[in-house]
Amino acid sequence: MLKTLKPFLMSRFLYGLVQVMALSSKNALISYLNIAEKATTRDHYKRAIRSIREMWRSGHPTLNVAMKVLRSTSPRHKKQIIRCFIMNQLLVGSTKRKAFSDGAGGFYPPGLLVISPSMKCNLNCFGCYAGMYKKDEDLPYEVIDRVLTEAKEMGVYFIVVSGGEPFFRKDLLDLFEKHNDMAFHVFTHGGLLDEKLVARLAELGNVLPAISVEGFKEETDKRRGEGHYERVLKAMKLLKEAGVLFGYSATMTRQNADIMVSDKFVDHWMAQGTTVGWYFLYTPVGREPNWDLVPTPEQRELLRARVAYFRATKEMLFGDFWNDGPVVGGCIAGGRKYFHINSKGDVEPCVFCHFASHNIKNVSLQEAVTSPLFKKIQSYQKTHENKLRPCMIIDHPNVYRDVCKMPGVYFTHQGAENIVEGFAEKIDDYSVKWGRLADKAWAENYQKKE
Repeated sequence: MLKTLKPFLMSRFLYGLVQVMALSSKNALISYLNIAEKATTRDHYKRAIRSIREMWRSGHPTLNVAMKVLRSTSPRHKKQIIRCFIMNQLLVGSTKRKAFSDGAGGFYPPGLLVISPSMKCNLNCFGCYAGMYKKDEDLPYEVIDRVLTEAKEMGVYFIVVSGGEPFFRKDLLDLFEKHNDMAFHVFTHGGLLDEKLVARLAELGNVLPAISVEGFKEETDKRRGEGHYERVLKAMKLLKEAGVLFGYSATMTRQNADIMVSDKFVDHWMAQGTTVGWYFLYTPVGREPNWDLVPTPEQRELLRARVAYFRATKEMLFGDFWNDGPVVGGCIAGGRKYFHINSKGDVEPCVFCHFASHNIKNVSLQEAVTSPLFKKIQSYQKTHENKLRPCMIIDHPNVYRDVCKMPGVYFTHQGAENIVEGFAEKIDDYSVKWGRLADKAWAENYQKKE
């Protein structure tokens, strides 16, 4: 009985502590980390907590981010963040993942998975990575429900939802409610986030939207259609007023690179209430892939340096999908730390790797994650020393081409093979040029610290 009640009691304790923390000073908030360090039994988390404490003592802006979250988030949302992310994903989940690895599972599960329930979308953005998937084939509710249940059995409580436009699926909210012990990070264009939908998200509490932006009004409307920028501003205003945490998702292209890395860009969206900023590089997959939109190696290096600057100076959290390899130990695809299930059920190594060997409609989650395809990808990942060169698409294209040739591997939509056939020469040239910059940055910023 006590074992069953322990997570509930701990969650209640943490929520009460957070309520007190919201009224506390910054110094008091730092001191609460001493309690957090004693509360966890895992050395990994103890080290992380000590690192955060030192950052906060030195005046790092993430301390102000924490204060802002504590004071501006609605009570329901705050409670669910504690329950779903801190308790279930980080504490309960990590213990379950370790037990799964040591027990019958035999492998350490990825920390998260990405699901695209539908590829339906009312926009027609050029260069959309998901633009060539069929729009009339949604992943059945029962399949998603089963996947989420199996994920929790492995200790995975954090789900990223992509698409298409996820909020076209009205039953998606029912899944969020049914699995109210999980945290959902939804990537959306924001155009469907009206008063009614935002009110439902606030009521659920376990959903954090990330809204796609291309720059400012001119850049956003150019790619997403006239008037979309204003719809994004309205959506963010509604979320902010409802006390729901949200972020932005920015795709850097060769055309908008200077805007994406500017103080003006970050400050503008931070002023709208964003707490998290995600950065992605345009990758020539999906609708009408165009190499002229791919950021240059020099622009990628600029993004790496600027995100480091933002982290040190801005009161936001930032994620850089390609350049954060040193943070997460290299490429996270192929089930090492994450993978993607598309709307047809194909289990892809990454949202940008449009090939698969299994379909989740026919296999269990465990079987999909332990496929020969994923195992081979992970074996390659172990050989890549420079974590600033993690990606098998553009950093190690020989790996991409090799795994695509494995028996039983198929491309998941028409035209997906173009990145192997049509862009091979350009990608090879890019990988060499980026390799020079990445090796220099690795030696200067990471190798000396090891």
